Amino acid sequence: MKRILFGVVLSAAIASSSATIAAFCGFYVGKADTKLFNQASQVVLVRDGDRTVMTMASDYQGDLKEFAIVIPVPTFLKREQIHVGEKALVDHLDAYSAPRLVEYFDENPCDMRRYEKAMPMAAASPAAKDAGGRYRSLGVTVEASYTVGEYDILILSAQESTGLETWLRQNGYRIPAGASTVIGSYLKQNMRFFVARVNLEEQAKLGFSSLRPLQVAYESPKFMLPIRLGMVNASGAQDLFVYALTRNGRIETTNYRTVKLPSDMDLPVFLKEPGEFPRFYKAMFTQQVEKQDRSAVFTEYAWDMRWCDPCAADPLSADELRRLGVFWGGESGGGAAEVFLTRLHVRYDNAHFPEDLVFQQTADRGNFQARYVLRHPWTGGQSCSASGNYRRLLAERRSGEATQLASLTGWSLADIRKKMGPDAPVGPEPTWWERLWK
Repeated sequence: MKRILFGVVLSAAIASSSATIAAFCGFYVGKADTKLFNQASQVVLVRDGDRTVMTMASDYQGDLKEFAIVIPVPTFLKREQIHVGEKALVDHLDAYSAPRLVEYFDENPCDMRRYEKAMPMAAASPAAKDAGGRYRSLGVTVEASYTVGEYDILILSAQESTGLETWLRQNGYRIPAGASTVIGSYLKQNMRFFVARVNLEEQAKLGFSSLRPLQVAYESPKFMLPIRLGMVNASGAQDLFVYALTRNGRIETTNYRTVKLPSDMDLPVFLKEPGEFPRFYKAMFTQQVEKQDRSAVFTEYAWDMRWCDPCAADPLSADELRRLGVFWGGESGGGAAEVFLTRLHVRYDNAHFPEDLVFQQTADRGNFQARYVLRHPWTGGQSCSASGNYRRLLAERRSGEATQLASLTGWSLADIRKKMGPDAPVGPEPTWWERLWK
């Protein structure tokens, strides 16, 4: 019996820091990508006008004989509108836009010119065709069947949800309890259903052992992802990452709050140690989800793709963007002209996300990244009147970093201070006469 997978991406619709921080820069030292999150699915949406190209990357683990997806789609799809993509492109996009850790190194406080600038303030198979005729009495029509790469694909329409459910069950698909109401709501919107399963013989011929992303291109005024079907048989909250490539500017959801994650925070240097930054980011994101009552969509990155600062990965080439579906780039090589990337992260469940995600493109081209800063203290031996002031400000800064980390993650302040260790030496104390006439 084939397993129908209503995963996040699979039910996606075709549908106080210093003044110097604002300049970004810094040395990139780590990132928090989608691999940190269980049950995390990825969708790439290329959108301009009513035209959309969607790439769906599945995180399915298990026997591919039981893999199947059912996706509501707003329009009929021809064979030529369906493509099998490359997971490496999605991975590159993920790495490029991932939340990042950067570091700075304090200058010598005795070099007054540098000190004033740098010191921060405290901080279808034939059988499928036969089935279409066999179950026409159920009000289900197999409008098309295709084999695309290693996938057998059906485009279904139905008159009512019970007929579609019966058709799917009689064809070996497992329909989770509670799906009827959700399916019925999509049928009322005159949406069709895109059904795909792996053709193991074709997959073996092609030489692939893992699932490649499915891509679809279509035209519709609807700019949305129907996530509700993906929650019917979910065991808990799921993480979804949306990478939107648009011509004009940032995207946001219209029916849920879209909020930016806290960014540009000065945090303790120990977060550079192996495993610490991913641990921090997971805890911080969970805290923000709770703070927003589990009902917000978070912006992790918004940037003109012609550049990045600092880069967590090389920008995507014009050819890579074209393969993801950027259809307005032309044939000229080189940069990613007129492509703006928005990365959204949402953790959702039935209780807090009763509606599908509906998007709109904005004219906002302001750059934003979830970015966290480590500032290494100066540890030179030179002594001057400024070094004493630097030592005092450094102690304030370290205290602020610890408090900031505790606030973002819910971690124990005592544990954080223990991990931070003692203050690093910053040269000898000024002599009594240096303090006398400062």
